[in-house]
Amino acid sequence: MKQTPWYKQFWPWFLIILPACAVVASVYTFYIAANSQFSMVSEDYYKEGKGINQDLSRIRAAKNLGLAFTLEVADDEIRIIQHGGETIDTAIELEFHHATLEQHDFIEKLFRDGTGTYRLRLDAPLSGTWLVQIDAYDQSWRLQTRATLPHDGVIWLN
Repeated sequence: MKQTPWYKQFWPWFLIILPACAVVASVYTFYIAANSQFSMVSEDYYKEGKGINQDLSRIRAAKNLGLAFTLEVADDEIRIIQHGGETIDTAIELEFHHATLEQHDFIEKLFRDGTGTYRLRLDAPLSGTWLVQIDAYDQSWRLQTRATLPHDGVIWLN
């Protein structure tokens, strides 16, 4: 009985293909990791960690002042109205930080109009999960919340 050579049989090739696929997948994964930027990891994480303590004191300061704001996001406009605490007569700083895409983050200084409303025109409607922050012009207090947009109704920051 004549045997066929090993390279003409099914099982040796089947056993070679499995580890070969794993090697190709690992090389491709290494290529992706080496050539892509991951913006969620900060290089100065220690400094940012120390900054969190300052943020908490600013949040406590806003609570002590009794500040409360509502945020309404329409298709092309953001409206912010103050509902608690002494009336803020200076500008505020509005920050929108996207949950995963840093390039969508934005910070704007807003001023009250004659009706007591802070307004910001948008170039495009917002969607996704956002960390919304309102800061005092002098950075003495901060209010923040998480919001998923689009959202019907108002979002409270208090």
